[in-house]
Amino acid sequence: MLTCEICPHHCRLEVGEVGRCRARVNDGKKITALNYGAITSIALDPIEKKPLYKFFPGSRILSVGSYGCNLNCPFCQNFEISMADSTFPTRQITPEQLAALAAELVPRGNIGVAFTYNEPFISYEFVRDTSEILHKIGLKSVLVTNGTVAPAALKKILPLIDAMNIDLKGFSQEIYSKLGGDFETVRRTIETSAQVCHVEVTSLIVPTMNDSPDDMTKEATWLANISKDLPLHISRFFPRYKVTNLPPTPVKRIYELVEVAKRHLNFVYAGNI
Repeated sequence: MLTCEICPHHCRLEVGEVGRCRARVNDGKKITALNYGAITSIALDPIEKKPLYKFFPGSRILSVGSYGCNLNCPFCQNFEISMADSTFPTRQITPEQLAALAAELVPRGNIGVAFTYNEPFISYEFVRDTSEILHKIGLKSVLVTNGTVAPAALKKILPLIDAMNIDLKGFSQEIYSKLGGDFETVRRTIETSAQVCHVEVTSLIVPTMNDSPDDMTKEATWLANISKDLPLHISRFFPRYKVTNLPPTPVKRIYELVEVAKRHLNFVYAGNI
């Protein structure tokens, strides 16, 4: 039996067993990414779509996703792939091929690769190997992540990462317990990453869960202690996956929370309006 060291769940896996993320496996010698190079989604996106508003604005980035996630958010907006496993149809690509494709797209404004759509840290080895090549050829590596990563794994890969958008799904352990996550881990990921690379934060506002001005005040105050210039994206929820009984977040509430956050932070944006 081996223990996966990539995220705080530290799944203990027998040979052939797959972790709760559905993407990491004990291959008999080590824990590795079952979804290594298994691509479910690929697109050349505006960098602002990640969303990153203060990192090479106006550029594009080659965005790739695989399958699996180490959280279980019942309102997941990308559940088709984040909740999928190895039976989901994929296109296999090597780090060398992905980096070469990114380089080919430079004339179209591409600055690198964004690992997004599902949780990239569970594809740790693929992200690491691709990022090493990207840096050698002068391109950027970006992560769009839920921030649920073990401190040691984060510190090893951070020198290869140029920017991150990190989801902060709520400002309490009570919320994270419902999602199968750990609040302090995500806070530590934001703090640590902001010291090394460009970081922006996104909060999806789900009615009745994290939509109170008091919660936003706590969140924005804490982020301001890291940096008042840390961009925050306040995003609108739409009924998806297991949460179809709630209406979309009212646009008015999003703008109210933006105003609350602006009392503490210099760059606050409304998303999915």
